[in-house]
Formats: sequence, structure tokens, C-alpha cells
Amino acid sequence: MEEVNFTDKEKRRYQRQIMLPEIGEAGQKKLKQAKVLVVGAGGLGCPVLQYIAAAGVGTIGIVDNDQVKESNLQRQILYGRNDLGKLKAIIARQRLTELNDIPQYNVLNTYLRSQNVLSILEDYDIIVDATDNFSSRYLISDACVILGKPLVFGAIFKFEGQVAVFNYKGGPTLRCLYPEKEEKSVPDAASVGVIGVLPGIIGSLQANEVLKIILQKGEVLSGKLLVLDIFENRNYMVEVRTNPENLKLKKLPEE
Repeated sequence: MEEVNFTDKEKRRYQRQIMLPEIGEAGQKKLKQAKVLVVGAGGLGCPVLQYIAAAGVGTIGIVDNDQVKESNLQRQILYGRNDLGKLKAIIARQRLTELNDIPQYNVLNTYLRSQNVLSILEDYDIIVDATDNFSSRYLISDACVILGKPLVFGAIFKFEGQVAVFNYKGGPTLRCLYPEKEEKSVPDAASVGVIGVLPGIIGSLQANEVLKIILQKGEVLSGKLLVLDIFENRNYMVEVRTNPENLKLKKLPEE
């Protein structure tokens, strides 16, 4: 493995993490070597990107082809009114560089499709699903199964959020939880609304799972779906059992 050294700037920046026995310099080096792809730079993607960048993840990919809209500003905290009409991924990279200019940020102004998803995902260690539709979720999940990549999943609906890790060390996949696409039965935020703080909470939990996977520390949310209701202050775990057939996927299903 390539030797990793820290500059004085990095030692100062990451001091509060390095001093944790569970992380230390060895863990910080793992973070620096890690490559994480975040698909979606919206409500969930913003906090994920901010926290993994601040933590020192070395290479961060940002996939999004949307432009900033005024309705985004209620929850997508990387953007401001001067960014309206601009590409989210470009603005996200600018903001993240202001936060931490040490990581490498790779911007992909595109939508994931069956024709490009495998080639885009293959260069990264961990994939974060911060999208808002089930077609994209299944495409990303299936690609992760084929490539053997862990997938950090997050979803939001009104006042409720979900977090899980799929395809981790032979664990269950998205299709083990939802065997078929649920697109028609799950409206998006544009249809039903969402409270602005919810994606911040769920996205932060996704970032936490990313860091645990990289560090190989703590209990990863594999085989479990964490559900939070922030309106009623309730949360619970749903067990997700592995269907071995879902692990045998060798090519993307026909669209």
C-alpha cells in the first residue's frame, strides 16, 4: 500500500479526529486514501458532501446534472440565491473547496444511466445514494452488486427518513428490502413536501456510515434499516434479510 503522510496543515485540521483512539493517524490515513462517490447533490447530498469533505476523505466524486432552483434553498444548504440557475455539482465543488481544499473533487455533470453507471462507479470504494427516485436507486444498487461496492442509502418523506447500508460484505441489497420498484407509490418532495431539517439529519447519518465503513469501526447499518420520524420523535430498526438470489446479479436488468 502506498505510504501516506500528513502535512502540518492536515495535522492541524484533523487534530480532533486523530486524537480519538478509534481513529488515530492510521484511521485518518484510511480516510485520506478513500474514494467516495455521492450520487445527487441535493437535500441529502449536501450534508453528506460537507461532512465527508470536512473529515478528510481524499477523493470525492459528485454526480448531478441539475441546476439550482429557488425551491431547493429551503433544504439544500450548499447553495444560495446567487447560485440560481447554476449547475449544482459545480457550485458544490466550489463550496466544498472553501471548506477543505485538500481532497480531490471530481465533478460529473451527468445523469446515471445503464450505459455509464458501471464505468462511473468502478473507480470508487463506496457509493452514496442521495437521489430522490427509485429508478436511480435500483440502477445504482444493481451496479454496486455487480461491482462489489458498498452502498450507503438514504431516503426522506415529509417528516420521516431512512438510512441503511446495502451490499456490505455479502449483506442484503436494496432489492432484498424492496424486491420491485416502488416508484408509483412513493411521491417525491416536489409532490408532498419535506421539512428542511430532515435531509440534514439523514444526510449526516449517511456520512457517518461512510466514515465507519472506511475506518472499519463501529456497527455498520448492514442488514438493518433505520427509520426516523422527527415529527413524533420516534425511531426504530427494520431487519433486512438477505435474499441470496439478489447477490448473483452479473449484468444490469433490461430497462
